[in-house]
Amino acid sequence: MSRTTIKPHQGIPTSLMWMLAVMAGVSVANLYYCQPLLNMIREDLHLTEFEVNLMPVFTQVGYALGLLFIIPMGDKYNRRKTMMTCAMVLTCSLLSISIASHVWVLLTASFVTGFFSVIPQMFMPFASLYSRPNEKERRVGMILSGLLIGILGSRVASGYIGHVMGWRSMYIIAAIMLMAMTCMVYACFPDVAPTYKGKFRRLLFSIRTLAIEHPRSLLYSIRSGFAFGSFLGLWGCLAFRMKEAPFFVGSDVVGLLGICGMAGAMTASNVGKYIPRYGVNRIHSLGITLQLLAWIMLGVLHQSYTGIILSIIIIDIGMQCIQLSNQSATMKLCPEASSRMNTIYMVTYFIGGSLGTFLAGTFWSLYGWTGTVSAGILMLVCSIISTIVIERLIKNKCDVEHK
Repeated sequence: MSRTTIKPHQGIPTSLMWMLAVMAGVSVANLYYCQPLLNMIREDLHLTEFEVNLMPVFTQVGYALGLLFIIPMGDKYNRRKTMMTCAMVLTCSLLSISIASHVWVLLTASFVTGFFSVIPQMFMPFASLYSRPNEKERRVGMILSGLLIGILGSRVASGYIGHVMGWRSMYIIAAIMLMAMTCMVYACFPDVAPTYKGKFRRLLFSIRTLAIEHPRSLLYSIRSGFAFGSFLGLWGCLAFRMKEAPFFVGSDVVGLLGICGMAGAMTASNVGKYIPRYGVNRIHSLGITLQLLAWIMLGVLHQSYTGIILSIIIIDIGMQCIQLSNQSATMKLCPEASSRMNTIYMVTYFIGGSLGTFLAGTFWSLYGWTGTVSAGILMLVCSIISTIVIERLIKNKCDVEHK
């Protein structure tokens, strides 16, 4: 596929959309390879469970900061060059993880990996801005499906490769895939004109202005962030749970459980077409309900594979409902600043994710699986409370402006 120049709202070739979906999955997978491997990494580097749990926390904090400083560049600078730079630095950080022998080398490289793994979030606003109006939700849904399959597939791949070849091999393979992806970006991504002409410092300050002008972006972002923290809390502690009775299994089985979640990821592109019909709030409420149900099942049925598998499928479907509905709604609030609107959403989203991972890991260290379940439910309660409080604040603001 040769590079072309496209214009806002005029449509994106389907072949390019599929390529972006694959690239999104390959790049976002770097955030999640560690999850089935935590026990292997802990044993190899002689770490405590709390120390090794900081690896996904540092990765997610890095990702949130990368979203804040890199993604807004999509409105000001050439997207293709920015993505290539991210991919090259990522290759170095992945190789650094593969040779790490000390906890701080591991955590620093994990932070850098998270910081520069933001490539898929450049695709989201691109798809939202340049797709035809009647295709926007479906196009964003295609990329989200690729992204989510990458998240879940990464666990399957890393679990198997870690079991067969060792955990370090996974990061060497990831670096090779990333170099291949960099070549694809250079060859295929189209030329798109920047939509912001000011200085980069003002670009960052404009994010705050956009959040104030569009308070619903905060509503969509904060409630999704808490839900994402609940979701990641499960995957952050699942490897520890599965090594205990009655399972006594390793990274290969933990990775295979990611296949169960793919059933939910495959629904992501289909959820988009129901958003205009039922509205963002109803789809979000459905997602929260499904996640709560999954955590209750994880508390009651955690002694059986059936209970674990059903819970993973349900919690993943719920997460896709929450993310696609809220993320697409956020970018539509101000289409001409879609990269910055996506920054508001995703920075908050991954701050919630890192909080949930840290909380679940801490509660696991203190109270075991009961603590992890409690942390997951607590994050969902915070999501519900934030929806009620922010909706009320927005309503009060509107009432004051109308008087």
